[in-house]
Order: sequence, then C-alpha cells, then structure tokens
Amino acid sequence: MMKKKLVVFGSGEIAQLAHYYFSTDSDYEVAAFTVDADYIQEPEFCGLPVVAFEDVIINYPPNEFVFFVALSYSKLNAVRKEKFVAAKEKGYSLVSYISSRATLLNDGRIGENCFIFEDNTIQPFVKIGNNVTLWSGNHIGHHSIIRDHTFISSHVVVSGGVEIGEQCFIGVNATLRDHIKVGDRCVVGAGALLLGNAEPEGLYIGAATERSKLQSTRLRSI
Repeated sequence: MMKKKLVVFGSGEIAQLAHYYFSTDSDYEVAAFTVDADYIQEPEFCGLPVVAFEDVIINYPPNEFVFFVALSYSKLNAVRKEKFVAAKEKGYSLVSYISSRATLLNDGRIGENCFIFEDNTIQPFVKIGNNVTLWSGNHIGHHSIIRDHTFISSHVVVSGGVEIGEQCFIGVNATLRDHIKVGDRCVVGAGALLLGNAEPEGLYIGAATERSKLQSTRLRSI
C-alpha cells in the first residue's frame, strides 16, 4: 500500500521522534522537514531535506502532502499552536500519530495533530482536542476532556470526568482526582496531586524531595 507523504515542522528532538514513529508505525512516509527560514541550520535532517516554512508549499503543496507539527510545550504550547494555525492557513491537512501500542476505547474522539505515544490508556467517552501531546504511559479516565494545544507528559493519572483546558502542561507523575476542571494555560508540576479545580493560568507544584543529612555510604542495607 502506498504511504501518504508527510511534511514535519521541526528539526529538534521532537521532530526526530516524529520521524521515527511515523516511519515505523503509521501509514505515512516523512518526505521533508520544515522550519522558519531563520532557524535552518543544516540543509538535511534525518537524511531528508529541510525547507523554509515560508516556501514549503512550493515543493510540498497541500494537495499532495499532509502535515504534522512536531514541537514541545515551549511558551505554554503557544509556539506549537501558532504553527498549527499557520499550517492550516496554508491549506494543509494536519494528521495525528497514535501509537499502535496505545489502548484506545473512546471511539476515535481525537483531533488533528495529536501525538499519542505508546502505553497510553484512553478510556471510553474521553474527548481529546486538536494539537494535544500525550507522552508515554498515561491513564486518561472515562468521560474526561482534554482541550486543544495541551501537553501531558509521562505517567500522569487523569481520573474520570476531568476537564483540562487549552494550552495546559501536566508534568510527569501528576495525579488529577475525578470530576475537577483545570483552567486554560495551567501548569501542574511533576508529582503534583490536584484534588480540586484549578483556576486559569494557575501554577501547581508538588514538593521536591530534599537531600537527607545522612550520606548514602552510611546506609547499611544497600
């Protein structure tokens, strides 16, 4: 079967991961990378051409190629959102990568330009918006909603009926109790436990583990 041709925005680690996952576990073939002209450092990335985003439609027209924005959560996902919107304005269809090793029970209620890694469990009646990243190993509980341009890192537990707003960042090992709302542009830090609603633009950070006064070499059981 002929694979669909794909252009990836980005030339960093996220773009390299996108190239790997799309190449090994999808119906798409990456044809080229694109970034803003001022950010081109090398003419090739992963053995493929890097072209200026300003001119991408010349050689990779949207009637022949689909598009994926492979960026992180920089500036609370605002950069990824900006390029998502810009690609759509150029006429591209944006596709999602959904790992074959993820468990999806929500009847495909997943938007455009989502990056869903392995070992995610997405329970029934979950709705995932556009341009959402779910790194590996998360639990997204039933009837939850994740709105556009949000980034959820690894091993996060989102309990049932949770609503997460736009442009949020949820850190590694965070836990969100059931039926709470997380406002737009919230940051929930690594290991945080959220038991109530989070106001928009809130910052919720769990306590970091401090170094003990006891030295490791004095532990007899190790």
